Amino acid sequence: MGLIDFVKAAGRSLGIGSAEAAPSADELKKEAQSHGLDVSGVDVAVDGDKVTVSGGTASQEQKEKIILAMGNVAGVAKVEDKLQPATAADTSSYYTVKKGDTLSAIAKAQYGEAGKYPVIFEANKPMLSDPDKIYPGQVLRIPPKAA
Repeated sequence: MGLIDFVKAAGRSLGIGSAEAAPSADELKKEAQSHGLDVSGVDVAVDGDKVTVSGGTASQEQKEKIILAMGNVAGVAKVEDKLQPATAADTSSYYTVKKGDTLSAIAKAQYGEAGKYPVIFEANKPMLSDPDKIYPGQVLRIPPKAA
């Protein structure tokens, strides 16, 4: 739980207003659903550029993906996480993509091995459809290092 920062001007445009205008709670839920995420037990509140998500999710992974799906939308600067997963698991960290980053470079920095980029790619599906299609300002899930 906590507050996760996003780049307000970066992210997927939902085709509503400008990148400065935050989408509605319904639009954010539809965005998460478009990625195959179950938001039936999730409540969403929008206050300016801050989104608060609360309620329950099936897993820690679903929780983190819902936060990312909603946070990586133009107009959203912060997501306050009040979601409770039904099953406990280690939490992922978050990484904001910088200009020139690749998944391999991020994997090298996070795991010490560039060849671990598929771990990051898989952790961010279905929001990522191609490991070469990341953009500056995008926030990614970085799963914990395997023991």
